[in-house]
Amino acid sequence: MTGTARPITVLIADDQPLVRRGLSLILAPDPGFEVVGEAEDGARAVALAGRLRPDVVVMDIRMPVLDGVAATRRLAAEQPGCRVLALSTFDMDEYVVGALRAGAYGFLPKDSSPEDLAAAIRTVHTGEAVVAPRLLTRLISTYVRGPGGTPPSAPGPGHDTLTPREVEVWRLMATGLDNTDISRALGLSPSTVKNHITSIFDKLAVRDRAQAVVAAYESGLVAPGGGG
Repeated sequence: MTGTARPITVLIADDQPLVRRGLSLILAPDPGFEVVGEAEDGARAVALAGRLRPDVVVMDIRMPVLDGVAATRRLAAEQPGCRVLALSTFDMDEYVVGALRAGAYGFLPKDSSPEDLAAAIRTVHTGEAVVAPRLLTRLISTYVRGPGGTPPSAPGPGHDTLTPREVEVWRLMATGLDNTDISRALGLSPSTVKNHITSIFDKLAVRDRAQAVVAAYESGLVAPGGGG
């Protein structure tokens, strides 16, 4: 790539050879990507990632030997600079929540378009979450349950350092609102909302919006299936 940035290096992990090859063929014509390896299971993915140091691992979350969730957890611990994009056959899959909690930067269903795949890889490469807020909310509200199915009306222990305003921003974020919507709902400037969200990430010890939404459902701040 003369005169331009180097391509994003990608490792593809899937237990089905046809899927691996298909994903490679999708990315091959784009000079912005370089597929540096393929792995047939999670253990192989971790080993290859350690040797090849890819920018992004496109990780199927259901694989033998070591599943994608466990492999993602290991990569997040051992190679924090390597971003994981989780894949699943279904867009409502309980393993996706596990992958996000383990450190995946995003989730994409396998029936996504080639254009969506390329865009998602570029997004996670920048360190941003690729799951759309409303899809993420729907996903988590299906699989994350509060204690006894009745979530408390306030965040649980460990979240008491948040200010009342930060709790409200967190709640709105978890119901699927983006920064512009939150700004409008609370009458705050976009920069103020962004500052609140940065503080929330800090206090909750989460990396991004995806993990903050998971934490909101797990804490009981937002009721599963109830949109808050």
